[in-house]
Amino acid sequence: MEVDIAPQFGAELKDGFKNVNAWVSGGIAWLDDIQQFYRERSVIEREYAAKLSALAKKYYEKKARKSSALSVGETPTVTPGSLECASMTTWGVQLSTLESRASEHDQFATALVSNLADPLKFYATRYEELRKLHADHAAKLEKERDSTYADLRKMKGKYDSVCQEVENRRKKTEGAFDHGKQKARNAFEQQQAEMRNVKNTYVLTINVTNKQKEMYYHEYVPEVLDSLQDLSETRVTKLNSIWALAAQIETQTLTRSTDFLKHLSAEIPRNNPALDSMMFVRHNAGSWQEPGDFQFEPSPVWLDDGSIATDEAAAVFLRNVLTRSKASLQEHRRELDKKKKEVENARKVRQNIRDGKDKRDEVEVVRAIFALQENMHDVERQKVNAEVEVSTITSVVGDLSLGARSHNFKSQTFKIPTNCDLCGDRIWGLSAKGFDCKDCGYTCHSKCELKVPADCPGEQTKEEKKKLKEERQKSAGVAPPPSNGNAVPGSMPALSRSDTVNSMNTLSSGYSATANRSISGGLTPTAEEAPAPEKKPAVTAPRRNRIVAPPPAQYIKSDDQDPPLPSPSKTAEQKGRMLYQYQQGSEGELTVADGRDVTILEPDDGSGWMKVRAGSKEGLVPASYVEVLPLTPPSSNRPDSTYSASSVSLAGSVAGGGTIKKKGPAVAPKRGAKKLKYVEAMYDYTAQSDAEHSMSEGERFVLINMDAGDGWADVEKDGVTRSVPGNYIQQV
Repeated sequence: MEVDIAPQFGAELKDGFKNVNAWVSGGIAWLDDIQQFYRERSVIEREYAAKLSALAKKYYEKKARKSSALSVGETPTVTPGSLECASMTTWGVQLSTLESRASEHDQFATALVSNLADPLKFYATRYEELRKLHADHAAKLEKERDSTYADLRKMKGKYDSVCQEVENRRKKTEGAFDHGKQKARNAFEQQQAEMRNVKNTYVLTINVTNKQKEMYYHEYVPEVLDSLQDLSETRVTKLNSIWALAAQIETQTLTRSTDFLKHLSAEIPRNNPALDSMMFVRHNAGSWQEPGDFQFEPSPVWLDDGSIATDEAAAVFLRNVLTRSKASLQEHRRELDKKKKEVENARKVRQNIRDGKDKRDEVEVVRAIFALQENMHDVERQKVNAEVEVSTITSVVGDLSLGARSHNFKSQTFKIPTNCDLCGDRIWGLSAKGFDCKDCGYTCHSKCELKVPADCPGEQTKEEKKKLKEERQKSAGVAPPPSNGNAVPGSMPALSRSDTVNSMNTLSSGYSATANRSISGGLTPTAEEAPAPEKKPAVTAPRRNRIVAPPPAQYIKSDDQDPPLPSPSKTAEQKGRMLYQYQQGSEGELTVADGRDVTILEPDDGSGWMKVRAGSKEGLVPASYVEVLPLTPPSSNRPDSTYSASSVSLAGSVAGGGTIKKKGPAVAPKRGAKKLKYVEAMYDYTAQSDAEHSMSEGERFVLINMDAGDGWADVEKDGVTRSVPGNYIQQV
């Protein structure tokens, strides 16, 4: 860059020697960094050259071992001899080029030290010596200046002393007696004369000092600063020459490497991909036979042939399969055409990338192509499956779908006990999904869907659905619950609440341990039929208090558990029993085994948690995990159960199977938790007992425990936690 007016340190900086000297010193010291850079670069280049050479040698050896396999394969039908495919020959040229480049980098590493680093070290030492000479001279000038300033200060002190002596003589003159007054006056006058001489000397010293100061700041120091500036600029000039030489050396190295690469570039186009393929084909040509089709293989325990069964039950199944396949076939064909167009467009994009017309990443495009092909193949497989199913069924029994009245089945999760209208068995649990017909209310297992006859009567009213449900359940062998509320084997009563008995969780996920329960035929909301907002569920059947069944033997407290600590006020303490095992989740909580007796220290305050003591330990546990025992000591022999609300106790206990591990209900947010979940009532509901909340449509509650599998949810209102039907609320 051109500079119109060259700056001069002496004219511009005046008394700036300290800063200029430090700046020039830093510039000279920087030369050491630059020469260290070239030395480290030399080490890297030398290591790089060694690694390139070792790399070339390593892959020469690999090439020798794999040349035959990569040229004609592992097991060629024709022996290739010493021939190499075109790609292997081109690869050999690349390895020889790499060796030549390694040699160039080694020479470059040597030049970096001898031509750059060593001269820089020499010039840095030389310039530093020159800078020190400037610094020494500047120190002498400064010492002379300070000496002149000191002389002036001495003269000023002498002048002040003389003036003080004159004042003293004057006072003596005024205080002298008549016979000594003349003598004192003479001494006063002599002192005044001495004062004037010292004053003149002081004035002369001031003028001399000012002149020396002017010379120091305008001549002596500027000369030193200008010399330092020249030293710095000389250093930069020399540094530029070193840099130019470095660029020249590296350019020459790269030029020679470029010549090697140009030769390699000329060899690469000669490697026609078809040559490798041709050589491989010629050395590996062989015969191939397509595998035969699969045939029906009868079971070793049941002799049968491969013809399709056409009895009545099989015809129902085939009709449903045919109806489903025909309905999906057209959709699959349309979807397949769409997917094929997407794949074709993606392939065009890839070809444009190869031709240099598109700048997108080919890897991402290929990834997208395979993703589209996977989707296309999935649709194509479904289409082929549907076509084969339709053609196979129609070729044997004709088009059974004509005149069929298929049910409008939708996948459904049944939150309260529901029986299959086909087989009569229970559709279990929250996660076990079945199907229900949105038109006529037909319910069935997922496994029973294709066995249901296509005889849907069409859309029905609520009363008609109820009547059809009773008929279907009766034909399926499911006995309806009696109106007096007594339990009948093989059936499950509807759910309600009672405030006269304590609730207890059973092993089933179908009933909750968080509220009191009783048996009634009144409230029977299903997952697929929510009651109308204007109608309140009515409880018409008489209630009956039940005595819960004792827990299975595997859930009774073992003898090796720690006994609770004795308490002097045991009769006044509230006791409880763990219905489930609880594992401590955070600080302040307590790990307790199921069946363990605990002492309730702080009852549930509406948060869903209570503080208990088990043995010598205290902490928080979910209130829904604890059965509160009466204050009076309970009898050691619990009464037999007259009815159990557990569907597992009806099925699992009869089967006499293995141990069933109990799982506790969902745990409410712990005390002090900031995040709360809210629910809103979708319908009006009137509480049937003190364990339930009444609701109005749109009313909000704090959610404590969402449906634990029994169709009920625990919510909190005004600090009181009670239960409401789970399908009457929705989270907000």
